[in-house]
Amino acid sequence: MKARLPFFIRRIRTILILVLLIKIAGYFSIVEERSVNQVFKTISRVGMTGVIILLNIKFLRFGCQKLYDHKNLLSPVLYGVYLLLGFVSFTWSTNWTYSALQWLMTFESFVFTYFFFRVVFIVNDHFEDRKLDIVELFSWAIFPIMITFIVGSFAAPDVFYRGMRGGEELRLGGWIMNPNELGMLSGIAGALAFMRLQMGKARFWSILMILSAIVVLLMTSSRSSAIGFALILGILILKSENKRMKRIMLVVGVVTIPIMINAVVFKAAGGVEEVMSMTGRLPFWKALLNEGIVKEPFFGYGFMRINYTEYFQGMNTYAAKMTHNTFVQVLMNLGFVGFFIAICQMIVTLRVFRSYKKSDYSKYFIALFIPLLINSFTEFGVFGEANYGILFYQFLIWLFVLQPRKNFTLRERVGLKIFHARMAKFQKPSQIENDFPK
Repeated sequence: MKARLPFFIRRIRTILILVLLIKIAGYFSIVEERSVNQVFKTISRVGMTGVIILLNIKFLRFGCQKLYDHKNLLSPVLYGVYLLLGFVSFTWSTNWTYSALQWLMTFESFVFTYFFFRVVFIVNDHFEDRKLDIVELFSWAIFPIMITFIVGSFAAPDVFYRGMRGGEELRLGGWIMNPNELGMLSGIAGALAFMRLQMGKARFWSILMILSAIVVLLMTSSRSSAIGFALILGILILKSENKRMKRIMLVVGVVTIPIMINAVVFKAAGGVEEVMSMTGRLPFWKALLNEGIVKEPFFGYGFMRINYTEYFQGMNTYAAKMTHNTFVQVLMNLGFVGFFIAICQMIVTLRVFRSYKKSDYSKYFIALFIPLLINSFTEFGVFGEANYGILFYQFLIWLFVLQPRKNFTLRERVGLKIFHARMAKFQKPSQIENDFPK
């Protein structure tokens, strides 16, 4: 009787979904107590990085080979230079412990995303019957979060809703997550679910994922996330080869765009003026550029610092600890040198995407990058304080780095023969092992 494969191989799809789910959930607050949240976030984030590295080691010990090369390294190298400058900035940061904490969280997630892709690549190379799809993994990882917020909005509205404008407006998120950040996540979830639908994957679950994402998006009342979601859907529909779907969505767009403009621009008194001032942020950014960066123009105030003190307050603006714009944020904390590195890094990442725009993962890149870019203009963004937007952007940095190769060394060829001989001793997988609907 043939033996069964080890548990971590048989259930690798489930394990990776759970790892990704816990990793993303690690950016949420679970209680109002700050110290408890810090412990939870540290354990969940660092713990999942440890798990993904351990999985990589276990696969290699099982006999799997590294059948890939590292290509397009300029993008991660430039990101590494950005992190190196951030590390050096501890020497001039007026709160180096805070800078170090933010840096460690960013560096840790960068390591996580690299090893995550390594595990996915190893599985897809060695286990034909257990092929992993990044879109699938992300869809199933985010879906429980969407359901949790929908159920929570009814079961515990005091916890899951946040009062805005003096309590006149309620937005989903509460103290658990910033509504705009949650809106960005729901927009990404909806786009990925739409991709599943286009690929013909489990129509019922795909539609349920889309509906749950849209419900969460509407309840967050996030302007930027709504615009991002509409853009992604438009692009994915245009790239679709299904002409019938294109016609249906065109009609839907003509009907819904006026409604969306009314809901997004005029959702509150003074809507147009509020939108044009980026909800009051433009005066603050102007003050940062006129009164803040001029004091430390070259290397800024230190990683994730925008002033010598904890808060920056212009002569005629409110006080804030962050800029609500990732590009202004990197300018303030690492100066024009850091800003130049960050912009070059993003340009290189986009150029790599253009080289692989016919790849299977080109739509995945679009589904993540557009919401991340829009969010970067009004919130934490991809170069801001630690958030899952940074995590998702780091996935895009590594997306096209690991590439298959055809020529193997003698040691790898021998290792592959030993691996295939060992695999012959194990049972073939059964349908029962497909934990999640495909």
